[in-house]
Amino acid sequence: MNKMTKLGVSALCGSLAAVASANAGDMTVSGTADMSWQSFDDAQTGNPIGIGSDYSFAGSGELENGWTVALSIAMTNGGVYSNTNVTVTVPAMGDLRISQGVSGSGIDRMDDVTPNVWEEAYATGLSTGINTVGGNSGASNIEWTPNMMPDGVTARIAYAPGTGSGAADNASGAGSGSGYDVTVELSEAVTGMSGLTVYGGIANTESDTANDDGDREESTIAVKYAIGGLTLGYQWSEEDLGMSSAEQQYENDGYGVTFSINDDLSIGYNHYESQQTNTTNVTAEATSYQIAYSMGGASIRVAQGSSTNEDYNTDAVYDRDNTVVSVSLAF
Repeated sequence: MNKMTKLGVSALCGSLAAVASANAGDMTVSGTADMSWQSFDDAQTGNPIGIGSDYSFAGSGELENGWTVALSIAMTNGGVYSNTNVTVTVPAMGDLRISQGVSGSGIDRMDDVTPNVWEEAYATGLSTGINTVGGNSGASNIEWTPNMMPDGVTARIAYAPGTGSGAADNASGAGSGSGYDVTVELSEAVTGMSGLTVYGGIANTESDTANDDGDREESTIAVKYAIGGLTLGYQWSEEDLGMSSAEQQYENDGYGVTFSINDDLSIGYNHYESQQTNTTNVTAEATSYQIAYSMGGASIRVAQGSSTNEDYNTDAVYDRDNTVVSVSLAF
């Protein structure tokens, strides 16, 4: 990790000069390089070699009135901003995060919280097409995390004034209404059981396309329990597209279990299934066995996966098995 200190705050707080003067801030740069080899059973693999890299910038500064400002920018292989946001912390109010149409806000933060040692069951090279809850994270939004909640309660409220077209809207890819997300996380201070965490969230997106009967509505609830090196988790989610034809609803169930053999070596199992309500209901499934080993800034991960009915298609070619080996270097 490279660290550049005392760069000033012209990038972070220049626009806030009229509000309060600021002290010098810090900025860090970090990144990873990822190399992989993948093979499919009974299917054409193509070129099995994969390589990727990404890097991120993180900066922070503090105003003289006690407010803090944080900047986060992540760059993916394609050289585009994959996660860009600015967070302003007001002591008596909490955090206000302004996101420019990125993932990781609202209910999308809880799209899959089942435990794994590397990736979700459907995200280890399998093109499952499984639909998880995303809320309004694909649109520019403002998210508030109040700091006056009771101990053990983390609540967030996100609002997108206009979702526009594309990923934030229903399956037809149209509509321009507003949307909101509400999420709550309850730790052991509330659940009363050491290691037990409960998650819940809802999202609503206005839509006005011809096939719509109503707004798109999403909801999820999950539990995770950790004891020693063992972690168990289960999650249910549902997305009602508010449409009268084509795909109308997705109902998902996922669970996982991981075990840390020591500080460096972990193993895990993850399973996910998603039922699509359509003219013919189809359930897509993905299963993954994983092992991960880290040594300093290097990580080696191996996953053995399988999927059925990818993209909610029942043809035999949409059932696949794969093996992935990945080496990641952090710098």
